[in-house]
Amino acid sequence: MAYLLQVDFKMNGPFGDEMAEAFSDLAKSINEEDGFIWKIWTESPETNESGGIYLFETKETAEKYIDMHSKRLAGFGITDVNAKIFATNSKLTEINKGPVK
Repeated sequence: MAYLLQVDFKMNGPFGDEMAEAFSDLAKSINEEDGFIWKIWTESPETNESGGIYLFETKETAEKYIDMHSKRLAGFGITDVNAKIFATNSKLTEINKGPVK
């Protein structure tokens, strides 16, 4: 069973193309994380929020990523990180064409 990780936090930018350029190396490094399957990056310039929806192979690898990522974000001055882990229901998700293993 795969586990979905939802993360969001306040951030004053950059957003859009500037965000893509600024964080492309970070995005590449996420691919190397233990148990990582995929990530959808999220952003809301209107509310100064950013984050992502991740899929991990196990709950343990998602928890490990939260710990590491929260510390990394703290290094950028971002300390109020919301993170939730959800088990996925692959049978129902498949019906709705979700990319879950």
